[in-house]
Amino acid sequence: MTLIKSISGIRGTIGGSAGDTLNPLDIVKFTSAYATFIRKSGKCSSNKIVVGRDARISGAMVKNVVCGTLMGMGYDVINIGLATTPTTELAVRMTGAEGGIIITASHNPRHWNALKLLNNEGEFLTKDDGNEVLAIAEKEAFEYADVDHMGAYIEDNSFDQRHIDAVLALPLVDVEAIKKAHFKVIVDTVNSVGGVILPGLFEALGVEAKFLNGEANGDFAHNPEPIAQNLGGIMGECAKGGYDLGVVVDPDVDRLAFIQEDGNMYGEEYTLVTVADYILDHVKGATVSNLSSTRALRDVTEKHGCKYYASAVGEVNVTTKMKDVQAVIGGEGNGGVIYPDSHYGRDALVGIGLFLSSMAQKGLKASQLRATFPNYFIAKNRIDLTASTDVDAILVKVKEMYGQQADVQVTDIDGVKIDFADKWVHLRKSNTEPIIRVYSEASTMEQADELGKKLMQVVYDMQ
Repeated sequence: MTLIKSISGIRGTIGGSAGDTLNPLDIVKFTSAYATFIRKSGKCSSNKIVVGRDARISGAMVKNVVCGTLMGMGYDVINIGLATTPTTELAVRMTGAEGGIIITASHNPRHWNALKLLNNEGEFLTKDDGNEVLAIAEKEAFEYADVDHMGAYIEDNSFDQRHIDAVLALPLVDVEAIKKAHFKVIVDTVNSVGGVILPGLFEALGVEAKFLNGEANGDFAHNPEPIAQNLGGIMGECAKGGYDLGVVVDPDVDRLAFIQEDGNMYGEEYTLVTVADYILDHVKGATVSNLSSTRALRDVTEKHGCKYYASAVGEVNVTTKMKDVQAVIGGEGNGGVIYPDSHYGRDALVGIGLFLSSMAQKGLKASQLRATFPNYFIAKNRIDLTASTDVDAILVKVKEMYGQQADVQVTDIDGVKIDFADKWVHLRKSNTEPIIRVYSEASTMEQADELGKKLMQVVYDMQ
């Protein structure tokens, strides 16, 4: 059983002992700590907090505990029901709320859930703010409201449509071009909230869409991470022909992957690359992705005469860097598109609108569009942690091993990334799972995997 407290929120498996899992007692504790932090920060005085959730089986239980706790802390709760992560982020801004809690474990399997915490801008808490919430939770010095000052409970199911309307209103989402293209797509929403909101988006765009695993019951038909080994069903359907594109989202719809019309993966890393290239065709400016993302974004950005920047892994780190350099587009190589003209959060709906606009304007099939970009391959490996693993000591040793080589650049703002002339490898402790992620990129998958496994063996030898 697992409970992880990090920059990405409070995440854990359901059931088991208090203190070791995401259970009602710990949900109350961390929700109370968050509410205490929000009141202490005093950035606005609306007394409202938005709550949205994905379709996980445990979602109703967690939602009830969260909402009741917030009301007990004296906050008015706006429950927006089954909602994507970006929808909840936008709802915080649209309602002028003091914050928001998203109940979702994103790509984690069905027995996980999590509390993702938002500020009054509808953005994830910074590392410092997150650490303050954790410190408040440890003290457990909470002050609950008396009977005359308890919060109200409001249900508002209007935000899916408001989110769709906001996407359609973006100037670079070319609705007319998409409609004229008469696209036919197949969509895998892995039995979560994508099946609730995406039918309305595709209908508004004039796209004919067939849904796989569209019932939002939380009983995921396959591992919900949108990577090739989990997507045999939709890839097989695309390979039969008749579709312009396969569209895949994760349970909370902030990650986006595509399948080409021939049944091959477009490449999760190339979701952001393609959208960025389309944006830079129209507006020049900086781009940002995290250290574990493909070099293709840097190459495309420089092709447009613009500057690329890298950040530490974690959405809040990407958005912070984007604000610092006034980036026009950014995100993460896991299929996360962050478009500031919409909001500072990964948003698959925005990504879909911009990607289809690029296809429609350029008149290219998905496979043809993919062929216009530099070709890199990323191997994604992992090392499971044990109670005795000293991750920091391992990373220090890896840095020392490569830091003295003249032809190697070592970056340590997030784990250790080793950049060679024609490839790279990045080792870092996950924010969401008890593992070390080992990502490596090269001009072939074999070279990338070989590089990653070489570093993995170095780690194993240290243990």
